[in-house]
Amino acid sequence: MAHQNPSNKRTFQAGFHSRIPLPATLPAAPATVLPRGIIIIKSNQRNKSKVDSAGQPSKLILRFHGSTTNPKISGYDFDRLCRLVVIDDHKSFFALIFGDFVLIAWFFRFRGIMTMSHMKPMELDEGWDFMQSGIQKLKKILEGLPEQFSSEEYMMLYTTIYNMCTQKPPHDYSQQLYDKYKEAFEEYIRSTVLPSLREKHDEFLLRELVKRWANHKVMVRWLSRFFHYLDRYFIARRSLPALNEVGLTCFRESVYEETKAKARDAVIALIDQEREGEQIDRALLKNVLGIYVEIGMGQMECYVQDFETHMLTDTAAYYSRKASNWIVEDSCPDYMLKAEDCLKKEKDRVLNYLHTSSEPKLLENVQNELLVTYSSQLLEKEHSGCRALLQDDKVEDLTRMFRLFSKITKGLDPVANMFKQHVTAEGMSLVQQAEDAAGNKAENVGGGPQEQVFVRKIIELHDKFMAYVTDCFSNHTLFHKALKEAFEVFCNKVVAGSSSAELLASYCDNILKKGGSEKLSDEAIEETLDKVVKLLAYISDKDLFAEFYRKKLSRRLLFDKSASDDHERLILSKLKQQCGGQFTSKMEGMVTDLALAKENHSQFNEYLSNNSLASPGIDLTVTVLTTGFWPSYKSSDLSLPKEMVKCVEVFKEFYQTKTKHRKLTWIYSLGTCNVNGKFDQKTIELILGTYQAAALLLFNGSDRLSFPEIKAQLNLADDDVIRLLQSLSCAKYKILIKEPLSRTVLESDHFQFNSKFTDRMRRIRIPLPPVDERKKVVEDVDKDRRYAIDAAIVRIMKSRKTLNHQQLVSECVEQLGRMFKPDFKAIKKRIEDLITREYLERDKDNANVFRYLA
Repeated sequence: MAHQNPSNKRTFQAGFHSRIPLPATLPAAPATVLPRGIIIIKSNQRNKSKVDSAGQPSKLILRFHGSTTNPKISGYDFDRLCRLVVIDDHKSFFALIFGDFVLIAWFFRFRGIMTMSHMKPMELDEGWDFMQSGIQKLKKILEGLPEQFSSEEYMMLYTTIYNMCTQKPPHDYSQQLYDKYKEAFEEYIRSTVLPSLREKHDEFLLRELVKRWANHKVMVRWLSRFFHYLDRYFIARRSLPALNEVGLTCFRESVYEETKAKARDAVIALIDQEREGEQIDRALLKNVLGIYVEIGMGQMECYVQDFETHMLTDTAAYYSRKASNWIVEDSCPDYMLKAEDCLKKEKDRVLNYLHTSSEPKLLENVQNELLVTYSSQLLEKEHSGCRALLQDDKVEDLTRMFRLFSKITKGLDPVANMFKQHVTAEGMSLVQQAEDAAGNKAENVGGGPQEQVFVRKIIELHDKFMAYVTDCFSNHTLFHKALKEAFEVFCNKVVAGSSSAELLASYCDNILKKGGSEKLSDEAIEETLDKVVKLLAYISDKDLFAEFYRKKLSRRLLFDKSASDDHERLILSKLKQQCGGQFTSKMEGMVTDLALAKENHSQFNEYLSNNSLASPGIDLTVTVLTTGFWPSYKSSDLSLPKEMVKCVEVFKEFYQTKTKHRKLTWIYSLGTCNVNGKFDQKTIELILGTYQAAALLLFNGSDRLSFPEIKAQLNLADDDVIRLLQSLSCAKYKILIKEPLSRTVLESDHFQFNSKFTDRMRRIRIPLPPVDERKKVVEDVDKDRRYAIDAAIVRIMKSRKTLNHQQLVSECVEQLGRMFKPDFKAIKKRIEDLITREYLERDKDNANVFRYLA
């Protein structure tokens, strides 16, 4: 069979060709010839380390040296061996089992060439008979009989298929073997699998189905290994279904189609039993449903159509029955507890045995039956619905309600609407309480006017419901919007004749001024100011708040009533952050003016110390303000007493040394004077306004003066004279005696100094009667709004050039809405005014269209 070489040795050169799948354990025996002619060679461990991962011949050449003659290889055995493994006339293939893997190796470069002329083709019947024996043995193994494959048997089965597929036509039986591969499955299913399934029902059917499916997969795996050569070449060239696919298709068409309905019904019945609290075999259900998934071979169609759709229908029917009873029997909190528990258990079912793709559909199904169908009825339950939960502060139940309804499309809309209605009702109740208290002139026990109490309660209400939004409703935008809209309703109501903007400004003033009724720590003040600024977001007339706040800020700053400069700056920074820099620019300028005024006063004192002739004769402090920052004040040509004239002249001289390009306008109404009143019993220091002091100084030269005389000497308007005389003769401290005695001042009255006046205090403050500044503030704001509307219209038209009336009004409202809500009539009036002033013109063809005039 081979020429002998001189050394009486025969050399084989072997190259790795491909790796063949084998059973788990294979023997590694010394070289010998088995009955069927397989040569088993014990591998040299040094030579088995290099294997081409792609299954192609490795560059490594192994050399095996054996004796020239081997008495155990007879001509017949070798001939039979070659007949099984030969592939063509040029290369001989041997199956080599290398310990833990199998290779088909080719041998070449013999000293003499082996002749294959005596090879005979294997017939289909002969080869298939041999394969049938292996298939029958596999069936016995699957049925639990004590059988097993040896490595030699496995290799012979593979080699048989290999040879029958590689023979030259007409002996290439690839197509016939492919068909018989399928027939092998069909026969096994028909004879064994289906009979065993048909005699089982319910849970027993499921267990048998799982067992048969597992066996079938083992059979597919083994037979596909035996027929592996078909997959590699024949199937690939013909674009036929792969062996695994053929095996699974057989099961699907024969077994699955017959049992899927019964299995599905059995699974659904077990699921319903579990819903009723019974224990079931979850692992069994997981395995059964795995069949529905796997049988689709990568597609979910079988699982969805054959199981999931029916399961969802049953789920809907089950929970529909439950919900119809629960909605009648249970309160809203109890119903929600049951609904949440059901959803949790359905999620758990998905986790344990249903496919993950079923979760959203299943939960939606349950939510539809338990929540969507009965949402209105559930939320509106009279004694336990959403309104009742809000009324009773049932935080835990409200949180659960949010969790449940947030998963439903638009499920939170009715909850948010009820929340808005509840907050609005609570706020309007506070408004009504404040109105009633103001009508009764009531004072709050906490120590402050009812208006202050109202703002404090609004802040507390906001804290309460903001906690609901953050804690119960997870900061959902829908509830932020509901809270905002609710507060906008009652925060813009007029309370006891005052707008919310004025009340909020007064509340801030009460916190920030010395001696305010709100006695708070620094930390509490900072926290309260932050809450006040948040409330401002709900007030539409922010410009009105700004003007009221500016008025009160000016009094705190000018009369040294501010409790803390730091707190003043803090609230301005918060307002700036909330409303923008333009909103606080004037207020910041006022604070800056006061800081500069202190510096200016130091310079004035230095000027006086350096100029002895310039002494005013009395202590004088002048605060210089920037007109554009401060509110507008009424100025007058007060005829100053001679004691005050010198003060004014001295300061003017000083100020001219600093600048000659600025004009000083004296606002006497904001000044204060400390006057020593020498009465019969004792001298009392009187803290007065400039007008009051000027009036009292008149009595140094006259014992008795009439109203007209006082008015003429002071050069003041009637209203101002009446106010100052009323404060000095009709109020608590009667420094002047009025004739006749009455509570009102008339032009016919006469006044004289009350030398007998006395008081237990040596220093008293005599305030002027308060003036209602509301009208003046509103007038100033209205004037500013006219300017703002004009500016907005011009900006819009300058950009758009041409615009119709409706669009112009709409854009104007949008631009100005951040500070105030302009009235449509006011906008129309300003448009007409701009047309008159030739900023705009009407289109000649369409009077409803305006054009910008550059």
